[in-house]
Amino acid sequence: MAPIIRTESLRKVYHVGEEKVVALSNIDLSIEKGEFCCIIGSSGSGKSTLLNMLAGLEKPTKGLVVIAGKKVSKMDENQLALFRQQNLGFIFQSYNLLPQLTAAENVAMPLMFHGMPRPKRLKKARRELEAMGLENRENHKPTEMSGGQQQRVGIARAFVSKPQVIFADEPTGNLDSHTTLQVLQTMMDRSSKYGITFVMVTHERELAGCGDRIITLQDGAIIENLLLDEETKKANRAELFSGLDPMPGSADQGEE
Repeated sequence: MAPIIRTESLRKVYHVGEEKVVALSNIDLSIEKGEFCCIIGSSGSGKSTLLNMLAGLEKPTKGLVVIAGKKVSKMDENQLALFRQQNLGFIFQSYNLLPQLTAAENVAMPLMFHGMPRPKRLKKARRELEAMGLENRENHKPTEMSGGQQQRVGIARAFVSKPQVIFADEPTGNLDSHTTLQVLQTMMDRSSKYGITFVMVTHERELAGCGDRIITLQDGAIIENLLLDEETKKANRAELFSGLDPMPGSADQGEE
């Protein structure tokens, strides 16, 4: 089976004055469909740059990015916009919620691009908010919610259209430790249920150990690409999630 994400000799160079800064150097990478993939590395290692390259948010200096058989690194902006709407979800560290919209309206936004009627997309949005423990915040605007609540709205928005791939940059960075584990478990469960490939940047190796694959970057290069075996994943997840209460409202209620 062909990987859902593939890169070939991916390179990114920034020009700062007369100086050239190599952010990524000849990255060759494959990620299989349905994998929960974690990218880790110290500050300045290139992990967020790699995520942006994979998601088509930045153009590589050279090399190729292929997602679901499509060469996204060769697409123009209009092609990229359409491809993202149809195939990708995003969770941003800075939330990126629209301040004039309620939580439910923010979550429902991606469904507009699928031509879904407003009542149906709001109904689906409310189900995603419930899964994130936010059923009592659906009519609140971002300024009426805490940072952690806003981030959970952003996570719900990423899942609502059940995209092929979700890209997440430090998705639990603004949550307390208990909520971090609840949200991580919910993201993993929902990704697994819907066969979504999840690519997450994190600086926490302990969290990364619960994924299927750990990619470690240093100075813009991959120094380790580790595919965890089932026994290791099971042990890591049992240790991290032991005794954890599920996210309020996260019980699976099936599709409507």
